[in-house]
Amino acid sequence: MSDQQTTISTHVLDVERGLPAAGVAVALYVVNGAGETLVGGGTTDEDGRIRRLLEGPLQPGSYRLEFAVDGPFFRHLAVGFQVDDTGRSYHVPLIMAPFSLATYRGS
Repeated sequence: MSDQQTTISTHVLDVERGLPAAGVAVALYVVNGAGETLVGGGTTDEDGRIRRLLEGPLQPGSYRLEFAVDGPFFRHLAVGFQVDDTGRSYHVPLIMAPFSLATYRGS
C-alpha cells in the first residue's frame, strides 16, 4: 500500500442508543513541538464513520484527534497518538455514553 492510500479514520458509536453516532465533528492535527497544524477532519456519516480524515499523505509523527461530542457532561475529547509506520492506515474509534468516553487502536 502506498503512502497516498494510507490514512487515518474513525468510527463513533453511541452505546446509550446502541447506534452509530452521526454528525460528530472531528478535527485531525499534526503536532510539531509546541504547535500543531490542522491536517484534516470532517463529520461522521450515518454509519458514524469518517473513512479518510487526512487531507494529504500520511507522514510519520505525532497526531491529535479532537471529537466534539457535545454530551451532557463531556463536550470534547482529544486523543494523541504516534504514527511510525506510514505503510498502514490508522483507525481510532470512539465509544461514547453520556458519562463515559473510550477509544482504542482499531484495525
